[in-house]
Amino acid sequence: MSQRLVDEVKACTICEDLPLGPKPIFQFGKNARVLIAGQAPGQITHGHGRPFDDASGVRLRQWLGVDEEAFYDPQQFAILPMGFCYPGKGKSGDLPPRPVCAQTWQHRLLKELADLELVVVIGHYALQWHLGVKKSQAITPVVKDWRKYQKIEVKSAKNIDNGIEKAVNYFPLPHPSPRNNIWLKKNPWFEQSLLPELQEKIATILNR
Repeated sequence: MSQRLVDEVKACTICEDLPLGPKPIFQFGKNARVLIAGQAPGQITHGHGRPFDDASGVRLRQWLGVDEEAFYDPQQFAILPMGFCYPGKGKSGDLPPRPVCAQTWQHRLLKELADLELVVVIGHYALQWHLGVKKSQAITPVVKDWRKYQKIEVKSAKNIDNGIEKAVNYFPLPHPSPRNNIWLKKNPWFEQSLLPELQEKIATILNR
């Protein structure tokens, strides 16, 4: 089922009117134990055809404490953004991911991840889907309260809604874009407290 589903997603043309056309960019292996849940590919990533193949990806791998070889191993990391295709430019950055993408594919893909242990949730759109964060809620207090999201039980309403059918650890993160350099300087606790714990959990999972 998994490979057939992956091929189906790769061939998706639901959003034919996208400025650069449909080009689903994601990474999936049914045995992946870590899920990277992001927003949508940027223009550079669209051109490269590989998720997080840009400056944001360099920083994200530093945050996770992994190299490219591990990060791009689909049997270790699944990478499923809220929108699989580049949405185009808006007035203040990229446009948001189109809801139809998550509505069409997320549940089907997430249900295939039987070995999933950890979900790294990046940015507001992923936080809304995976953790039920309200659209109006500021991201800083959510990230600062990351311990609240460890081992969310499968019986919780949100876990059932988002398609993950087991208890997993969640780590909410800001976007690793260079645009967030000011945020990182204002919030030193992120690198001092959250990242070491995240890296320890990922190392434990990958080395098991």
